[in-house]
Amino acid sequence: MRFPKRQEIRSNRFVYQYLFSLDGHGVYHAIGNHTAPLPGFAYKTMREIRWQMQGPREYMYAAYTAWHLISWYEDNHFCGRCGHPTSYAAKERALECDNCGHVIYPRIIPAVVAGVINGDSILLTKYAKRNVPFYALVAGFTEIGETLEECVAREVMEETGLKVRNIRYYKSQPWGNVQDLIVGFYCEVDGDTTIQMDRDELKEALWVKREDIQGQPDDWSLTNQMMMTFKAGQEPQLSK
Repeated sequence: MRFPKRQEIRSNRFVYQYLFSLDGHGVYHAIGNHTAPLPGFAYKTMREIRWQMQGPREYMYAAYTAWHLISWYEDNHFCGRCGHPTSYAAKERALECDNCGHVIYPRIIPAVVAGVINGDSILLTKYAKRNVPFYALVAGFTEIGETLEECVAREVMEETGLKVRNIRYYKSQPWGNVQDLIVGFYCEVDGDTTIQMDRDELKEALWVKREDIQGQPDDWSLTNQMMMTFKAGQEPQLSK
């Protein structure tokens, strides 16, 4: 992808804001409220794009990136300092207030995914308020004044009552579904392995052996990659 300067295309019915290019093709945001798409196109939710269309992974990432940017544009029509309308910056990815000069950059929310290891098992969970049939890992958003590692320890403790140690970075993913950057860590349970589940957050939490791990329907999420990496015995080890 590349992110050049501001560019708009206008037609009789639509104004399109340029977002980025993928494989030589421009990706645009249709600005304003439109009840019907262009001929030959259709409106799809992110869930429909992922689970029904099953396109190539790089296109799914592009769709999430576009959604991230569109959400940011739609949330910042007006300056948060003085209330005046904002406009697109000419030289960078930003919005500017012509009244007070305030510059607004895209919001990126850091979040963590935690692969908690207990010997030859890993902690798998299902969230209480999501109708999702497959398992995932403990995850959550980083708070102000908190390191990513501190966030891992706090989220695991809050959701499962477990202490962890040896927190080590795995990889990150710019998923963008809720304007987030997801950072994956592995860690070991520290002390008591008894799960004390927060039932407001989770409906299931259990230790699962490597050989019993069943992946998610696709391999696009960092959560699934971490689960399957552990299943294969390829998770990062502690430095000597």
